[in-house]
Amino acid sequence: MESEKSIVLLAKWQVKEGKLDDVLRLLPQLAEKSREEEGNLYYKVNQSQADANTIILFEAYKSEAAVAAHRASAHFQTIVIGQIVPMLEYREVTLATPLM
Repeated sequence: MESEKSIVLLAKWQVKEGKLDDVLRLLPQLAEKSREEEGNLYYKVNQSQADANTIILFEAYKSEAAVAAHRASAHFQTIVIGQIVPMLEYREVTLATPLM
């Protein structure tokens, strides 16, 4: 049994005007590949009701090593870094450890 604590990740993406459809087209493949990772506990994609250009990802991983493996994965590097990030105004990522 792994002694490391699980990690919850909250990512908030502000998509550039006119790029939302392109980002939304990439998200299903990203979510599917991320959910297949051994260290992934869940990967949920959400869209703000107040601003459609705001995408919020709720993710959880078994450990910090699993987060690192996710970020180093081919699908993260290709889809997120290579394709999605250039279509964002900004992105904010918060890592947290569950308390209860």
